Amino acid sequence: MYSDTLTLQDAVRLSGPLAFNIMIKPAGSLCNLDCNYCYYLDKSEIYGGKEPRMSLDMLERVVRDYIQANEVPEVTFNWHGGEPLVLGLDFYRKALEFEREYADGKVIHNTIQTNGTLLTDEWADFLAANGFLTGISIDGPQDIHDKYRRDKGGAPTFSKVLRGIRALQRAGAPFNTMSTVNKASEGRGREVYRFLKSIGSRYMQFMPVVEHVKYPVGADGKVRKTARPFIVDPSTEGAVIARWSVSDVAFGKFLCDIFDDWVVGDVGQYFVNQFDATLARWCGQMPGTCVFGETCGGNAIIEHNGDLYPCDHFVYPRYRLGNVLTDSIKGMMTSDAQVKFGIDKRNALPAKCRRCEWFFACNGECPKHRFNRTESGETGLNALCAGYSLFYRHVSPYMEKMKELLKEKQSPAGVIPWARMRLGR
Repeated sequence: MYSDTLTLQDAVRLSGPLAFNIMIKPAGSLCNLDCNYCYYLDKSEIYGGKEPRMSLDMLERVVRDYIQANEVPEVTFNWHGGEPLVLGLDFYRKALEFEREYADGKVIHNTIQTNGTLLTDEWADFLAANGFLTGISIDGPQDIHDKYRRDKGGAPTFSKVLRGIRALQRAGAPFNTMSTVNKASEGRGREVYRFLKSIGSRYMQFMPVVEHVKYPVGADGKVRKTARPFIVDPSTEGAVIARWSVSDVAFGKFLCDIFDDWVVGDVGQYFVNQFDATLARWCGQMPGTCVFGETCGGNAIIEHNGDLYPCDHFVYPRYRLGNVLTDSIKGMMTSDAQVKFGIDKRNALPAKCRRCEWFFACNGECPKHRFNRTESGETGLNALCAGYSLFYRHVSPYMEKMKELLKEKQSPAGVIPWARMRLGR
Protein backbone atom coordinates (compact mmCIF):
# COMPACT_ATOMS: atom_id res chain seq x y z
CA MET A 1 0.00 0.00 0.00
CA TYR A 2 2.79 2.43 0.91
CA SER A 3 5.31 1.38 -1.74
CA ASP A 4 7.31 4.34 -3.13
CA THR A 5 5.31 6.81 -1.00
CA LEU A 6 7.09 10.00 0.03
CA THR A 7 5.93 11.93 3.08
CA LEU A 8 6.20 15.67 3.57
CA GLN A 9 9.07 15.00 5.98
CA ASP A 10 10.84 12.99 3.26
CA ALA A 11 10.38 15.83 0.80
CA VAL A 12 11.79 18.39 3.23
CA ARG A 13 14.81 16.20 3.93
CA LEU A 14 15.47 15.48 0.26
CA SER A 15 15.10 19.10 -0.82
CA GLY A 16 17.20 20.58 1.99
CA PRO A 17 20.99 20.89 2.12
CA LEU A 18 22.48 17.47 1.42
CA ALA A 19 23.95 15.92 4.58
CA PHE A 20 24.97 12.30 5.01
CA ASN A 21 27.63 10.02 6.45
CA ILE A 22 29.80 7.57 4.59
CA MET A 23 31.66 4.70 6.21
CA ILE A 24 34.91 4.34 4.30
CA LYS A 25 36.47 0.89 4.04
CA PRO A 26 39.96 1.53 2.64
CA ALA A 27 41.04 -2.07 3.29
CA GLY A 28 37.67 -3.54 2.37
CA SER A 29 37.12 -6.78 4.28
CA LEU A 30 40.84 -7.30 4.93
CA CYS A 31 41.39 -8.09 8.61
CA ASN A 32 43.93 -9.74 10.89
CA LEU A 33 41.11 -11.43 12.84
CA ASP A 34 38.68 -14.17 11.88
CA CYS A 35 35.64 -13.45 14.05
CA ASN A 36 32.97 -16.11 13.61
CA TYR A 37 30.12 -13.65 13.29
CA CYS A 38 31.82 -11.07 11.06
CA TYR A 39 29.40 -10.28 8.26
CA TYR A 40 32.10 -8.47 6.27
CA LEU A 41 34.85 -11.06 5.81
CA ASP A 42 32.92 -12.79 3.06
CA LYS A 43 32.63 -9.58 1.03
CA SER A 44 36.01 -10.42 -0.49
CA GLU A 45 34.13 -12.87 -2.71
CA ILE A 46 32.50 -9.89 -4.46
CA TYR A 47 35.96 -8.70 -5.46
CA GLY A 48 37.44 -12.02 -6.52
CA GLY A 49 39.03 -12.83 -3.16
CA LYS A 50 41.86 -10.37 -3.82
CA GLU A 51 43.57 -8.47 -1.01
CA PRO A 52 41.82 -5.09 -1.08
CA ARG A 53 43.71 -1.84 -0.49
CA MET A 54 42.59 1.65 -1.47
CA SER A 55 45.09 3.44 -3.69
CA LEU A 56 46.20 6.97 -2.84
CA ASP A 57 44.58 8.24 -6.03
CA MET A 58 41.29 6.70 -4.95
CA LEU A 59 41.74 8.07 -1.44
CA GLU A 60 42.18 11.60 -2.80
CA ARG A 61 39.08 11.32 -4.98
CA VAL A 62 36.96 9.94 -2.13
CA VAL A 63 38.08 12.66 0.30
CA ARG A 64 37.51 15.46 -2.22
CA ASP A 65 34.14 14.24 -3.49
CA TYR A 66 32.78 13.36 -0.04
CA ILE A 67 33.57 16.82 1.34
CA GLN A 68 32.15 18.55 -1.72
CA ALA A 69 28.94 16.47 -1.75
CA ASN A 70 28.04 17.37 1.85
CA GLU A 71 26.32 20.75 1.84
CA VAL A 72 26.82 21.35 5.55
CA PRO A 73 29.61 23.06 7.53
CA GLU A 74 30.92 19.88 9.25
CA VAL A 75 31.89 16.56 7.67
CA THR A 76 32.89 13.36 9.47
CA PHE A 77 35.09 10.66 7.99
CA ASN A 78 34.29 7.23 9.44
CA TRP A 79 37.19 4.84 8.73
CA HIS A 80 36.08 1.23 9.03
CA GLY A 81 36.81 -2.29 7.88
CA GLY A 82 37.67 -5.11 7.96
CA GLU A 83 40.49 -3.69 9.99
CA PRO A 84 41.48 -0.18 8.84
CA LEU A 85 44.77 -0.14 10.78
CA VAL A 86 46.29 -2.76 8.45
CA LEU A 87 46.96 0.06 5.96
CA GLY A 88 49.47 1.68 8.29
CA LEU A 89 49.95 5.19 9.63
CA ASP A 90 51.22 6.74 6.41
CA PHE A 91 47.88 6.07 4.71
CA TYR A 92 46.02 8.12 7.32
CA ARG A 93 48.67 10.84 7.33
CA LYS A 94 47.95 11.17 3.62
CA ALA A 95 44.20 11.17 4.29
CA LEU A 96 44.65 14.12 6.65
CA GLU A 97 46.65 15.96 4.00
CA PHE A 98 43.82 15.51 1.51
CA GLU A 99 41.24 16.58 4.10
CA ARG A 100 43.12 19.82 4.73
CA GLU A 101 43.55 20.42 1.01
CA TYR A 102 39.86 20.00 0.15
CA ALA A 103 38.19 21.20 3.37
CA ASP A 104 37.08 24.47 1.74
CA GLY A 105 36.33 26.05 5.11
CA LYS A 106 34.42 23.06 6.47
CA VAL A 107 35.24 21.50 9.85
CA ILE A 108 36.48 17.95 9.36
CA HIS A 109 36.15 15.19 11.97
CA ASN A 110 37.56 11.67 11.93
CA THR A 111 36.50 8.44 13.62
CA ILE A 112 38.08 5.03 13.23
CA GLN A 113 36.69 1.63 14.22
CA THR A 114 39.29 -0.98 15.09
CA ASN A 115 39.59 -4.36 16.76
CA GLY A 116 42.37 -2.79 18.83
CA THR A 117 44.94 -5.54 18.42
CA LEU A 118 47.25 -3.45 16.21
CA LEU A 119 47.21 -0.32 18.36
CA THR A 120 50.64 0.79 19.52
CA ASP A 121 51.87 3.87 21.35
CA GLU A 122 52.74 5.41 17.97
CA TRP A 123 49.22 4.80 16.68
CA ALA A 124 47.68 6.14 19.88
CA ASP A 125 49.80 9.31 19.77
CA PHE A 126 48.78 9.89 16.16
CA LEU A 127 45.06 9.41 16.90
CA ALA A 128 45.23 11.70 19.93
CA ALA A 129 47.21 14.43 18.15
CA ASN A 130 44.80 14.50 15.22
CA GLY A 131 41.55 14.38 17.16
CA PHE A 132 40.37 10.94 16.04
CA LEU A 133 37.58 9.30 18.04
CA THR A 134 38.48 5.62 18.20
CA GLY A 135 35.88 2.88 18.42
CA ILE A 136 37.15 -0.34 20.01
CA SER A 137 35.44 -3.65 19.27
CA ILE A 138 35.35 -5.64 22.50
CA ASP A 139 32.53 -7.95 23.53
CA GLY A 140 33.01 -8.07 27.30
CA PRO A 141 35.02 -10.14 29.80
CA GLN A 142 37.64 -12.49 28.41
CA ASP A 143 35.56 -15.64 28.04
CA ILE A 144 32.79 -13.79 26.20
CA HIS A 145 35.16 -11.83 23.97
CA ASP A 146 37.39 -14.77 23.04
CA LYS A 147 34.46 -17.08 22.27
CA TYR A 148 34.02 -15.68 18.77
CA ARG A 149 36.78 -13.06 18.34
CA ARG A 150 39.90 -15.02 17.37
CA ASP A 151 42.77 -14.28 15.03
CA LYS A 152 43.53 -16.06 11.76
CA GLY A 153 45.36 -18.80 13.64
CA GLY A 154 42.51 -19.33 16.09
CA ALA A 155 44.32 -17.64 18.99
CA PRO A 156 42.41 -15.47 21.50
CA THR A 157 42.61 -11.69 21.15
CA PHE A 158 41.36 -10.30 24.48
CA SER A 159 44.76 -9.42 25.96
CA LYS A 160 45.86 -7.68 22.74
CA VAL A 161 42.72 -5.53 22.74
CA LEU A 162 43.30 -4.48 26.35
CA ARG A 163 46.88 -3.61 25.48
CA GLY A 164 45.59 -1.37 22.69
CA ILE A 165 43.13 0.34 25.03
CA ARG A 166 45.92 1.05 27.51
CA ALA A 167 47.93 2.67 24.72
CA LEU A 168 45.00 4.97 23.93
CA GLN A 169 44.63 5.87 27.59
CA ARG A 170 48.32 6.71 27.95
CA ALA A 171 48.09 9.01 24.94
CA GLY A 172 44.87 10.65 26.11
CA ALA A 173 43.09 9.49 22.95
CA PRO A 174 39.28 9.34 23.37
CA PHE A 175 37.58 6.02 22.65
CA ASN A 176 34.24 4.31 22.89
CA THR A 177 33.36 0.64 22.73
CA MET A 178 31.33 -1.44 20.32
CA SER A 179 30.16 -4.76 21.75
CA THR A 180 28.21 -7.38 19.91
CA VAL A 181 25.44 -9.14 21.81
CA ASN A 182 25.64 -12.78 20.80
CA LYS A 183 24.88 -16.24 22.16
CA ALA A 184 27.82 -16.01 24.60
CA SER A 185 26.46 -12.74 26.01
CA GLU A 186 23.04 -14.08 26.94
CA GLY A 187 22.17 -13.64 30.60
CA ARG A 188 25.29 -11.57 31.28
CA GLY A 189 24.28 -7.99 30.49
CA ARG A 190 25.10 -6.53 33.88
CA GLU A 191 28.47 -8.28 33.92
CA VAL A 192 29.36 -6.98 30.45
CA TYR A 193 28.32 -3.44 31.37
CA ARG A 194 30.37 -3.38 34.58
CA PHE A 195 33.37 -4.81 32.76
CA LEU A 196 33.24 -2.09 30.09
CA LYS A 197 33.08 0.55 32.79
CA SER A 198 36.10 -1.01 34.48
CA ILE A 199 38.27 -0.63 31.36
CA GLY A 200 37.37 3.04 30.98
CA SER A 201 34.52 3.00 28.47
CA ARG A 202 32.01 5.80 29.01
CA TYR A 203 30.27 5.52 25.64
CA MET A 204 29.01 2.05 24.78
CA GLN A 205 27.34 0.64 21.71
CA PHE A 206 25.66 -2.76 21.80
CA MET A 207 24.99 -4.45 18.48
CA PRO A 208 22.80 -7.58 18.37
CA VAL A 209 24.20 -10.42 16.29
CA VAL A 210 21.50 -12.13 14.24
CA GLU A 211 23.05 -13.59 11.11
CA HIS A 212 22.13 -16.13 8.46
CA VAL A 213 24.72 -18.56 7.17
CA LYS A 214 25.12 -21.15 4.49
CA TYR A 215 27.65 -23.95 4.85
CA PRO A 216 29.88 -24.91 1.92
CA VAL A 217 29.20 -28.11 0.01
CA GLY A 218 32.04 -30.57 -0.60
CA ALA A 219 32.87 -32.36 -3.85
CA ASP A 220 30.76 -35.24 -2.60
CA GLY A 221 27.71 -33.01 -2.45
CA LYS A 222 27.54 -33.10 1.35
CA VAL A 223 27.27 -29.98 3.51
CA ARG A 224 30.52 -29.34 5.40
CA LYS A 225 29.30 -28.10 8.79
CA THR A 226 32.82 -28.19 10.24
CA ALA A 227 33.99 -25.53 7.76
CA ARG A 228 33.54 -21.78 8.22
CA PRO A 229 30.06 -20.94 6.90
CA PHE A 230 29.36 -18.02 4.59
CA ILE A 231 27.29 -15.23 6.13
CA VAL A 232 24.60 -14.53 3.57
CA ASP A 233 21.48 -12.52 2.84
CA PRO A 234 18.54 -14.07 4.75
CA SER A 235 16.72 -14.57 1.44
CA THR A 236 19.45 -16.93 0.19
CA GLU A 237 18.17 -20.42 -0.49
CA GLY A 238 19.29 -22.84 2.22
CA ALA A 239 20.28 -20.07 4.66
CA VAL A 240 19.88 -20.83 8.38
CA ILE A 241 20.26 -18.77 11.56
CA ALA A 242 23.88 -18.82 12.73
CA ARG A 243 24.56 -20.67 15.97
CA TRP A 244 26.13 -17.57 17.54
CA SER A 245 23.01 -15.42 17.05
CA VAL A 246 21.36 -13.96 20.15
CA SER A 247 17.70 -14.85 20.73
CA ASP A 248 15.09 -12.09 20.71
CA VAL A 249 14.06 -12.34 24.37
CA ALA A 250 17.66 -12.81 25.54
CA PHE A 251 18.62 -9.57 23.79
CA GLY A 252 15.78 -7.73 25.49
CA LYS A 253 16.78 -9.09 28.90
CA PHE A 254 20.42 -8.17 28.22
CA LEU A 255 19.39 -4.53 27.72
CA CYS A 256 17.05 -4.56 30.73
CA ASP A 257 19.78 -5.84 33.05
CA ILE A 258 22.17 -3.10 31.92
CA PHE A 259 19.45 -0.46 32.19
CA ASP A 260 18.68 -1.39 35.80
CA ASP A 261 22.34 -0.81 36.69
CA TRP A 262 22.58 2.39 34.66
CA VAL A 263 19.39 4.09 35.83
CA VAL A 264 20.23 3.90 39.55
CA GLY A 265 23.62 5.59 39.31
CA ASP A 266 25.07 6.22 35.86
CA VAL A 267 22.63 8.51 34.02
CA GLY A 268 24.63 11.42 32.63
CA GLN A 269 27.94 9.72 33.44
CA TYR A 270 27.88 6.70 31.15
CA PHE A 271 26.13 6.56 27.79
CA VAL A 272 24.56 3.59 26.04
CA ASN A 273 23.40 3.97 22.45
CA GLN A 274 20.05 2.20 22.91
CA PHE A 275 19.21 4.23 26.02
CA ASP A 276 20.06 7.57 24.38
CA ALA A 277 18.03 6.69 21.29
CA THR A 278 15.07 5.51 23.38
CA LEU A 279 14.95 8.70 25.42
CA ALA A 280 15.18 10.76 22.24
CA ARG A 281 12.21 8.92 20.73
CA TRP A 282 10.23 9.29 23.98
CA CYS A 283 10.77 13.03 23.65
CA GLY A 284 9.82 13.09 19.98
CA GLN A 285 13.38 13.75 18.81
CA MET A 286 15.57 12.09 16.19
CA PRO A 287 17.24 9.02 17.70
CA GLY A 288 20.79 9.82 16.63
CA THR A 289 21.23 6.42 14.98
CA CYS A 290 19.81 5.12 11.72
CA VAL A 291 18.74 1.85 13.35
CA PHE A 292 15.80 3.54 15.11
CA GLY A 293 15.09 6.19 12.50
CA GLU A 294 11.94 6.24 10.42
CA THR A 295 13.89 5.89 7.19
CA CYS A 296 17.38 4.85 6.06
CA GLY A 297 19.64 6.24 3.40
CA GLY A 298 21.94 8.63 5.22
CA ASN A 299 24.73 6.21 6.12
CA ALA A 300 26.35 4.70 3.04
CA ILE A 301 29.67 2.87 2.61
CA ILE A 302 32.50 3.18 0.11
CA GLU A 303 34.59 0.13 -0.67
CA HIS A 304 38.32 0.15 -1.32
CA ASN A 305 37.78 0.39 -5.09
CA GLY A 306 35.25 3.24 -4.92
CA ASP A 307 32.04 1.20 -5.08
CA LEU A 308 29.25 2.83 -3.10
CA TYR A 309 26.53 0.87 -1.28
CA PRO A 310 23.53 2.24 0.65
CA CYS A 311 24.43 0.57 3.96
CA ASP A 312 27.16 -1.48 5.62
CA HIS A 313 24.72 -4.38 6.05
CA PHE A 314 23.63 -4.40 2.41
CA VAL A 315 26.90 -4.82 0.57
CA TYR A 316 25.53 -7.18 -2.06
CA PRO A 317 25.89 -6.67 -5.83
CA ARG A 318 22.20 -5.90 -6.35
CA TYR A 319 22.41 -2.91 -3.97
CA ARG A 320 25.49 -1.31 -5.53
CA LEU A 321 24.77 2.36 -6.35
CA GLY A 322 27.78 3.00 -8.56
CA ASN A 323 31.47 3.89 -8.33
CA VAL A 324 33.13 7.21 -7.56
CA LEU A 325 35.29 6.91 -10.69
CA THR A 326 32.23 7.11 -12.93
CA ASP A 327 29.46 8.56 -10.73
CA SER A 328 29.36 11.53 -8.39
CA ILE A 329 28.82 10.82 -4.71
CA LYS A 330 26.11 13.46 -4.63
CA GLY A 331 24.36 11.85 -7.58
CA MET A 332 24.48 8.38 -6.04
CA MET A 333 23.28 9.58 -2.63
CA THR A 334 20.29 11.34 -4.22
CA SER A 335 19.55 8.63 -6.79
CA ASP A 336 16.16 6.95 -7.07
CA ALA A 337 17.73 3.69 -5.86
CA GLN A 338 19.09 5.30 -2.70
CA VAL A 339 15.87 7.19 -1.98
CA LYS A 340 13.83 4.01 -2.45
CA PHE A 341 16.20 2.07 -0.18
CA GLY A 342 15.73 4.71 2.48
CA ILE A 343 11.96 4.99 2.43
CA ASP A 344 11.47 1.22 2.15
CA LYS A 345 12.51 1.03 5.80
CA ARG A 346 9.17 2.65 6.65
CA ASN A 347 7.05 1.69 3.67
CA ALA A 348 7.73 -2.06 3.79
CA LEU A 349 6.68 -2.51 7.42
CA PRO A 350 3.91 -5.03 8.16
CA ALA A 351 0.62 -3.78 9.59
CA LYS A 352 1.49 -5.34 12.96
CA CYS A 353 4.37 -2.90 13.35
CA ARG A 354 2.25 0.12 12.46
CA ARG A 355 -0.25 -0.83 15.18
CA CYS A 356 2.38 -1.60 17.84
CA GLU A 357 2.47 0.61 20.94
CA TRP A 358 6.28 0.76 20.71
CA PHE A 359 6.46 1.62 17.01
CA PHE A 360 7.31 5.25 17.81
CA ALA A 361 10.43 4.05 19.63
CA CYS A 362 11.89 1.43 17.30
CA ASN A 363 10.45 2.24 13.84
CA GLY A 364 10.88 -1.45 13.04
CA GLU A 365 14.61 -1.30 13.89
CA CYS A 366 17.17 -2.27 11.22
CA PRO A 367 15.93 -3.78 7.92
CA LYS A 368 18.71 -6.38 8.13
CA HIS A 369 16.75 -8.05 10.95
CA ARG A 370 13.35 -7.99 9.23
CA PHE A 371 13.09 -11.54 7.97
CA ASN A 372 10.32 -12.98 10.18
CA ARG A 373 6.61 -13.25 9.40
CA THR A 374 3.71 -11.97 11.45
CA GLU A 375 0.88 -14.19 12.66
CA SER A 376 -1.12 -13.14 9.59
CA GLY A 377 1.70 -14.14 7.24
CA GLU A 378 3.08 -10.68 6.38
CA THR A 379 6.81 -10.52 5.78
CA GLY A 380 9.18 -7.99 7.29
CA LEU A 381 8.74 -8.53 11.02
CA ASN A 382 11.91 -7.81 12.95
CA ALA A 383 13.50 -10.95 14.40
CA LEU A 384 14.21 -9.05 17.64
CA CYS A 385 10.67 -7.72 18.05
CA ALA A 386 9.89 -9.65 21.24
CA GLY A 387 13.13 -8.47 22.83
CA TYR A 388 12.56 -4.82 22.02
CA SER A 389 8.98 -5.02 23.28
CA LEU A 390 10.27 -6.46 26.55
CA PHE A 391 12.85 -3.68 26.84
CA TYR A 392 10.49 -0.79 26.03
CA ARG A 393 7.86 -2.02 28.46
CA HIS A 394 10.49 -2.34 31.18
CA VAL A 395 12.00 1.14 30.71
CA SER A 396 8.76 3.01 30.00
CA PRO A 397 8.23 4.44 33.54
CA TYR A 398 11.81 5.70 33.70
CA MET A 399 11.64 7.23 30.22
CA GLU A 400 8.45 9.05 31.23
CA LYS A 401 10.19 10.37 34.33
CA MET A 402 13.22 11.58 32.37
CA LYS A 403 10.93 13.18 29.80
CA GLU A 404 9.22 15.11 32.62
CA LEU A 405 12.59 16.24 33.95
CA LEU A 406 13.67 17.51 30.53
CA LYS A 407 10.39 19.41 30.11
CA GLU A 408 11.17 21.13 33.40
CA LYS A 409 14.67 21.93 32.07
CA GLN A 410 16.27 19.57 34.57
CA SER A 411 18.91 16.91 33.96
CA PRO A 412 17.69 13.37 33.20
CA ALA A 413 20.08 12.31 35.98
CA GLY A 414 17.34 13.43 38.36
CA VAL A 415 15.73 10.06 37.68
CA ILE A 416 18.38 8.30 39.81
CA PRO A 417 16.87 8.73 43.33
CA TRP A 418 13.41 7.98 41.95
CA ALA A 419 14.72 4.82 40.25
CA ARG A 420 16.56 3.68 43.37
CA MET A 421 13.38 3.93 45.39
CA ARG A 422 11.35 2.15 42.70
CA LEU A 423 13.86 -0.68 42.33
CA GLY A 424 14.54 -0.91 46.05
CA ARG A 425 18.25 -0.12 45.79
